[in-house]
Amino acid sequence: MAHLHRQSIWIIVLLGALCVVTPFAVDMYLPAFAAIAHEYRTTTPAISLTLSTYFVGFSLGQMIYGPLLDRFGRKRPLYVGLAVYILSSIGCATAHSLKMFVALRFLEALGGCVAQVGAIAMVRDFFPVKESAKIFSLLFLMIGVSPLLAPTIGSLLLAGMGWRWIFVLLAAIAFAILTVTFLLLPEGHQPDHSVSLRPGPMISSFWNILKQPQFLTYTLAGAFSFAGLFAYVAGSPIIFMDGFHLGTKAFGIVFAVLVMGFIGGNQLNVVLLRKFTSQQIFFIALILQVAIGAIFFAGMLGHMLGLKATLVLFFAFLSCIGLTYPNSAALALAPFSSHAGRASALLGCLQTGTGALISMGIGMLGASSVVSLLSSTALVALVVLLVGRMGIRELIVSEESDAVVIH
Repeated sequence: MAHLHRQSIWIIVLLGALCVVTPFAVDMYLPAFAAIAHEYRTTTPAISLTLSTYFVGFSLGQMIYGPLLDRFGRKRPLYVGLAVYILSSIGCATAHSLKMFVALRFLEALGGCVAQVGAIAMVRDFFPVKESAKIFSLLFLMIGVSPLLAPTIGSLLLAGMGWRWIFVLLAAIAFAILTVTFLLLPEGHQPDHSVSLRPGPMISSFWNILKQPQFLTYTLAGAFSFAGLFAYVAGSPIIFMDGFHLGTKAFGIVFAVLVMGFIGGNQLNVVLLRKFTSQQIFFIALILQVAIGAIFFAGMLGHMLGLKATLVLFFAFLSCIGLTYPNSAALALAPFSSHAGRASALLGCLQTGTGALISMGIGMLGASSVVSLLSSTALVALVVLLVGRMGIRELIVSEESDAVVIH
């Protein structure tokens, strides 16, 4: 379809609702890190590893759901995955040991990841390639509800009812999204029974997608850029609550304000796309991200960063990621139509897997690693882009127009 039809706004809202499943699962329990650590008799950095466990499950699960979304259509895998997520969330609310809690967080991620990978694939189903970056930016406006509301809601539940009720609410939210999806979301892709679920053909199909130069370049460059957001999410409780001694309510406010930089970057992207191409925006934003990361790192080495400076630099850094992520996703997925589910899954797996490794490093190394990881991942992203672009002779930007040569 060349233009957005009447249902497009409702479809964007429904896809946005699916996209908030994982952000809520990540953001809502962040203020409870200290309380969970106290109950399980461990440390706050150790609890941050439960976040890494979620990211690992989220990354691996997408590789499972990608072929399922192509073979069975988009909605049936969504039903199964969200059901697993709901049951696992209830399990987290009743877990009596840290090992059980970690295992259930992994299962929660395996189930919940279908919501985001399905939503991203359906952007390719319902909208033309040329509109993808704009649609992704609008979806991130919906995702912006999570960091604005989730930590605050988590703080209120923590103060009034205890941290376990956070996971009860996560299950209830997912049940509501599942119900709305069942009743209102159209099927974006008819089942394709030619898609094999055998390991050999599945691996072969993923390998063929990975060999596409445009996909590989923008997926990896976007993954390392986006890893900065994972570093912020995993490291923020350590930096602001342990380092700057902010309370849970103050942390919730700071977390929400800073992530507004990411959301603001996404919405600025919609405006910039009227005059510039996705590849131009991605390149310039990545250069700015590297520069800000370098300033951040130098300030940390020189012990010159107080709370205000840290807030400003985090805000600027996250704003750059808000520009890079939707454009890298749109450019990576542009070459695919019939394989959109698998391409979306591989995109999500590589990006989330990279973020999971970064957050694990923070969990093991502590606050000192956060800023160094921010700056180094941005630099790696820029190098990947510069090297990868030399191997792309033609950039696919729209199935309705000729490919545009990159100079």
